[in-house]
Amino acid sequence: MKITKRLALADLAAVVSTACLKQGLDVVLSGGACVAIYTGNSYVSYDLDFVLRSPARRKAIRSAMTEIGFSGDGRHFRHPETPYIVEFLQPPLSVSQEPVREIREIVRRRRTLKLLSPTDCVKDRLAAYYHWDDRPSLEQAILVCLNEDVDLREIRRWTQVEGMKDKHGRFLQQLNQRQKKSAKNK
Repeated sequence: MKITKRLALADLAAVVSTACLKQGLDVVLSGGACVAIYTGNSYVSYDLDFVLRSPARRKAIRSAMTEIGFSGDGRHFRHPETPYIVEFLQPPLSVSQEPVREIREIVRRRRTLKLLSPTDCVKDRLAAYYHWDDRPSLEQAILVCLNEDVDLREIRRWTQVEGMKDKHGRFLQQLNQRQKKSAKNK
């Protein structure tokens, strides 16, 4: 698949994932790119953050990315035909201190992309809100909940481990308000 300016984020992520697999690198997409995919691009991200499932040398990553036309720019990879920036994060694949429990796979143009499940995507966004008071991450978590099936009991359990009961209450309050507003507009 040719990388162009019009290539959708999910398609590009699948191309990168496939190139990595060819080099023996098992990667999982995380961060804002997952939010963009799960919300049908209601949220826009230009970062593709891949977490390696096992340690890898930068040389192997560079080889995979060079194969599809990307070049290294510090810790990022860029391609002249796309605005997206790709970064690889070392393992473990976790949200805060807990390992990711479920990895979702989607197929895009006969390429498989592994990404955080909607529930772990919400945890990832809430972690930024809980620990750094990042309000855009709270909004992203809500957007995913409005567009995907998310296990809110698992979110509550994880939140208790994180010790963030108060902020979890604010998350649920805002989510409920948005769900009611959405239901009225249908």
